[in-house]
Amino acid sequence: MTRHSFGSHPFLLGFEELDRLVERTAKAGSDSYPPYNIEQLDEHAYRITLAVAGFAEDDLAITLEDRQLMIRGRRNETNEGRVFLHRGIATRQFSRSFVLADGVEVRGARLEHGLLDIELAREVPERVVQTIAIRKDGGK
Repeated sequence: MTRHSFGSHPFLLGFEELDRLVERTAKAGSDSYPPYNIEQLDEHAYRITLAVAGFAEDDLAITLEDRQLMIRGRRNETNEGRVFLHRGIATRQFSRSFVLADGVEVRGARLEHGLLDIELAREVPERVVQTIAIRKDGGK
């Protein structure tokens, strides 16, 4: 059976990278920690909110490389001398990634009340109509 991809369709020129993005997104995993929300604030603005209770700003790292937004959390916690009768607050290390479309930029991040908000905005290019001249050079 032949596997067809988005990038191999004859009407989609220059979309070869789309398959790679779909595969990379699928590999991002289905881990549910930490829980997160994605909101659309307006037509061109978004917010990703991660529940990171127990993490301080120094415990979190946000990077953007090749359109992949990566949020990592690592808490340096010492439990010496502490006895837990029940431990239900997860503060384990995590890595959460999101693939951003072309033109989507990270505008900033803030940590407040255990929630990490990451603001995103899409830069919308002005639509341009371009007329292409046909050369009359005898077929050369």
